[in-house]
Amino acid sequence: MRFFTRIVCICNCCFIIAAILRLVEMSKRAKGNFDGAISFQPLESTLVILGYGAIFLNIVFVLISFYLWIRNRFQFLPRWIVIFNILIFPVQVYYFFFSNY
Repeated sequence: MRFFTRIVCICNCCFIIAAILRLVEMSKRAKGNFDGAISFQPLESTLVILGYGAIFLNIVFVLISFYLWIRNRFQFLPRWIVIFNILIFPVQVYYFFFSNY
């Protein structure tokens, strides 16, 4: 479970970076520049794929965390990673389902 928790944390960090990259690209397009936010396209594509796939991993993580919390076996996970992943989940839900981006 620790490995999965860290993978979800990395994907959530990529989600934050991908959301920022999207804002940068939209502001560049408004100015008439249609180049990417990062000049190294494979890096940008990897960050976007990991970031946008993070919501699926985060749903699984939140469900497993809730189950472990009910079973009282939640002590084995690092608290800061768990808190970060759970706090980012509502942000992801809002970004994917309720925002206009």
